[in-house]
Amino acid sequence: MAKTRKEKDSLGSVEVPERAYYGAQTVRAVENYPISGLNAHSQLIRAFGMVKRAAAEANRDLGLIHQARAEAIIQAAQEVIDGQWDDEFVVDVFQAGAGVSFHMNTNEVIANRANEILGAQLGDYTHVHPNDHVNYGQSTNDVFPTGMRVATLLNLETLYPVLDTLAATFAAKAKEFDGILKSGRTHMQDAVPIRLGQEFAAYGVAIEKGRQFLVQASDTLRELGLGGSAVGTGINTHPDYRVKAIANLSRISGQHLIPADDMRWAMQSNACMSDVSSALRGIALEVIRISNDIRLLSSGPNTGFAEIYLPSLQPGSSIMPGKINPVMPELAAMVCFQVIGNDTAVACAVQAGQLELNVMMPTMAYNVLHSITILANMLRQFNDRCVSGITANAERCNFYAKSTVALATALNPYIGYAKAAEVVKESIATGKSIISIAREKKLLSDAQIAEILDPVRMTEPQYPLDAAGERDARNKA
Repeated sequence: MAKTRKEKDSLGSVEVPERAYYGAQTVRAVENYPISGLNAHSQLIRAFGMVKRAAAEANRDLGLIHQARAEAIIQAAQEVIDGQWDDEFVVDVFQAGAGVSFHMNTNEVIANRANEILGAQLGDYTHVHPNDHVNYGQSTNDVFPTGMRVATLLNLETLYPVLDTLAATFAAKAKEFDGILKSGRTHMQDAVPIRLGQEFAAYGVAIEKGRQFLVQASDTLRELGLGGSAVGTGINTHPDYRVKAIANLSRISGQHLIPADDMRWAMQSNACMSDVSSALRGIALEVIRISNDIRLLSSGPNTGFAEIYLPSLQPGSSIMPGKINPVMPELAAMVCFQVIGNDTAVACAVQAGQLELNVMMPTMAYNVLHSITILANMLRQFNDRCVSGITANAERCNFYAKSTVALATALNPYIGYAKAAEVVKESIATGKSIISIAREKKLLSDAQIAEILDPVRMTEPQYPLDAAGERDARNKA
């Protein structure tokens, strides 16, 4: 049997693993919540360490905690920030409301490590107590929303570069494919020509726009209610504590953070988490759309569109030899489905607050941080192992560009919609091209037909032509 030590909390004695840095309340939480086997995200642990360090520095400077005790807490908190004690955070992500269990896990780890620094034994809280010292002037109710917001800001820093890289890769492919003409498609039917590069440029813009919305949403995380204590009134805190603590936290985290105008609002409302989750959901929706397009454009090789080729990454079938599947676009969609599901959980949690507190914060924290992490990891792979290696089937694209009956759209300004529709019907019925029918019927001069029905010309706005097939004199440069 593993050796244990005995600790006491307000409910009585608890056996704690002898070398554990957590304590009695953490053990109770582990016993109460064996739910998922998932523990806190590393960024949440890191952020809580930052909050505890910032608070200890403020309380030290205000003369509220003895300097030696505060310095030990600060050192222990920094070790948490550095990831030294991640294995000691053992509470399941699904736990008691408001995150009390995870918060006490943090307080106990820092208290035990601080006591060890001061020469005391683990479990001996004579010098540094989890509640009285590590948690001085604090409550789960202001610490958890603060830590959750800071963790989200920190984790977003891992996603932004990935989004930038993916947008840049799409932009590079847009230039590479700019001279490749193909048929557009709307309603999954033939449409007017478009350049393959134009399609890919639009994908890059979609990713850029999603990033912009995410940055805007994340700014709402920067207004903190730390110092609000239990219900946002600041009970048991020094009048200068909240400003000092948040200034410290801003410096420690490297994030621009400010005190909330109203601490009650900052505790009651977690709309900022919904804002960020919604922005992540928006990116996921765009990535699903783009990944579906890539699957369609690469479908084949003989019975699909086959306009682009994806890198061959692995065999695609346990029974069909030589089959290669679009595994990265498939992965992208599945990860994004999870992000959408996470957003639904966040939305439910954000609306579930009552009066002075929303106790559903652990669900918000887990799902938002999870979404950021899986999006960043997936998009990195999607970019590196799929998008960057896409090549074009120019011959197939060009064939479709010349075959689409929607070429007749360019005739509208010259012969009218009704006559152009007749040309389309005849083309479908006879198999003749739009160009050949226009010439047979002498609908326009050969010069006009050659210019007007040039698929390349259709991919940009153009001045109208005169009877000779030249630009109208009034529009000549």
